Amino acid sequence: MRLKLLALAAASVALTGCYHITVQTNAQPSPTVVDLPWQHSFIYGLVPPAEVNVKDRCPNGAQKVETEQSFLNGLVQGITWGIYTPIHVKVTCAAR
Repeated sequence: MRLKLLALAAASVALTGCYHITVQTNAQPSPTVVDLPWQHSFIYGLVPPAEVNVKDRCPNGAQKVETEQSFLNGLVQGITWGIYTPIHVKVTCAAR
């Protein structure tokens, strides 16, 4: 029984995949980057995180938005059996 539980736990962690999505505009990038490593979503991402508002830090808009599930985010998802599913968001601001 203990071996089965250990194998199930190892499989749940191993099967959690990482992903990386990038959305990029034609604007020139500025040196300002907003890095938000722990955005909170739940139930395998079915309940999404709150809207990321960077208008005060990026007055000219965003040049690039990256969302990913890092290894640590995936590890936390595996430990919580997918109930808590954090993601990492990084926004590169646009220059004038």
